[in-house]
Amino acid sequence: MNEKITPYQSAEVTKKDQVANMFNNISGTYDFLNHFLSAGIDIIWRKKAIRELSDLKPQLMLDVATGTGDFAFEAIKILKPKKIIGVDISVGMLDVARKKIAERKMEHVFSVQTGDSEGLHFDDNYFDAITVAFGVRNYEHLEKGLADMLRVLKPGGKIVILEFSKPTVFPVKQGYNFYFKYLLPVFGRIFSKDARAYTYLNESVVAFPDGKDFITLMDKVGYGETTHRSLTFGISSIYTGRKA
Repeated sequence: MNEKITPYQSAEVTKKDQVANMFNNISGTYDFLNHFLSAGIDIIWRKKAIRELSDLKPQLMLDVATGTGDFAFEAIKILKPKKIIGVDISVGMLDVARKKIAERKMEHVFSVQTGDSEGLHFDDNYFDAITVAFGVRNYEHLEKGLADMLRVLKPGGKIVILEFSKPTVFPVKQGYNFYFKYLLPVFGRIFSKDARAYTYLNESVVAFPDGKDFITLMDKVGYGETTHRSLTFGISSIYTGRKA
């Protein structure tokens, strides 16, 4: 379902390439807009998602669609792993992440590289835990991406996925829809200079199989002990699963 929604609605360019170009275009303002447009609540969501791994105490982690690295930085702060590797298809976003890693002197624990979830360049059963924040919605082939992340996860390892979802309760649903459809694209156009990026955000959230539908897909791929936790009246969700 989500494969039909692309950033620039081009039939000649793959969704993967369009997503990479979009994030390259907005990489310079991405962090600012994330916090500004969510009134900082995205920081709280990340903390809650990372704490889903507290009992596991993972030492080697993979952060897929790492972007500018905020989810991984939060994991380092809360979980104190020995190593986190971040992968992303956007070179522009990774450049920002590398700058932040250097500024914080975290090269010993956090490194990033170009890559995507559908063809991860890691051995089977490699990572203790995998995290993805606001990334699975952008996968070109969602089921394939989930399957390859499961492949590189160790038996007993856990995945934590943070993603936007669609609230269903009045009046949150109505306010959310108005903000995402009409206001957010205006702010995005002003600050990021990319007129389509934040219009695509709303379209991709609407198309994404959230809640029980996403859990059903995780179960189908092979994750066990899957859970779904709704945040902030259903604006976002945390999904978890384990590898048997």
